[in-house]
Amino acid sequence: MAAMEKYLLKAGDWIKGKSREGELIHGYIENIDSLQEAVKVNIVECDNEDMIGTTIWLLNNRVEKLPVATMNSEQQILNLIDLALSTKDEQWFMELSEKLTSLRKTSRVEMKKNIIHPMDRKGIENSDAKG
Repeated sequence: MAAMEKYLLKAGDWIKGKSREGELIHGYIENIDSLQEAVKVNIVECDNEDMIGTTIWLLNNRVEKLPVATMNSEQQILNLIDLALSTKDEQWFMELSEKLTSLRKTSRVEMKKNIIHPMDRKGIENSDAKG
């Protein structure tokens, strides 16, 4: 079943592929034409820089769905925020901003848990000396 998911394309999926002219493309699917077995792709990276920011139709057999990446670092989220801004995707920008805020709050809480205050350190030393 997991292998089948690789081939099920839907709007919003990130893909890589080749244009009819053989240009390497990275982008996301905006629309799907099931009858023509084609997808409309917004190009965000391409070896032909003139193609970046444009949309083209590609046959399904010329694209490959990219795996969903997990966002676990602040830098990854910041990079995706830049991408959301460049594609003018306000909803995605807002989702990423919320994730970044949540990640930063979690990081602060984890940092506070790992801090040993001077008073605590003295208490640890005293209890070790007694035991």
